[in-house]
Amino acid sequence: MSGHSKWKTNKGKKALADAKKGAAYTKIIKEITMCAREGGGNPDNNIKLRTLMARAKEANMPSDNVKMAIKRGTGEIPGVVYETVMYEAYGPGGVAILIEALTDNKNRTTAELRNIMSKKNGSMAGAGSVSYMFTKKGYMLIEKSQAQEEELMTIALDAGAEDFKSDEKNYEITTSPQDFEKVKEALQAKGIKMQDAEVTMIPSTSIKVTGGDAKQVLALVEALEDHDDVQQVYANFDIPDEILEEMASDN
Repeated sequence: MSGHSKWKTNKGKKALADAKKGAAYTKIIKEITMCAREGGGNPDNNIKLRTLMARAKEANMPSDNVKMAIKRGTGEIPGVVYETVMYEAYGPGGVAILIEALTDNKNRTTAELRNIMSKKNGSMAGAGSVSYMFTKKGYMLIEKSQAQEEELMTIALDAGAEDFKSDEKNYEITTSPQDFEKVKEALQAKGIKMQDAEVTMIPSTSIKVTGGDAKQVLALVEALEDHDDVQQVYANFDIPDEILEEMASDN
């Protein structure tokens, strides 16, 4: 199982209950606004918007907040204009990091992310330095208690999934971005609950990181994720479960 996905899942179990809920709302709202601006405000015709609205509902975000974000995106009410910026970086141990930000001031965001990097033993990299290691995919994580392996594999592959993996505790399903919603809906129709379901960037290779480097990598990733303009952080680390769980429980 991918290290970064496991880290996000461990953190996610408590994220909605803690003081960061407000920050999570802010990030989803910005993403909904941008998505509506690019693809329109009708979720029936904008798959990404539909996915974001589902995320907002899972986070118990008031529906009025979602409606206002969509209207800002479509121009029905005035709002700040955001642009998407991708940053590439290296963390401790040579871990490759992709940072997706939504900002109304690129210069400010760039300076602030450089500052985080310098404080947390990371370094910004030039365009193309690490992005070639990542591919956009649909990703689903399911606990083994939810389904029998053969049954789940059949449902997923019949619906268009590209790959199916399992470890001691979980199943992982990957899809093309285009087939993500179709596979997700096929699983939901069977009553199968997912720990994580998103279109994300999957690394082609991973780097094993242990000890002090592992803790430094996770501290850097968390500092980046906590920045108001950062929407997603993708990284190719592979860190032992016990360190992931220890760090997640400390936060």
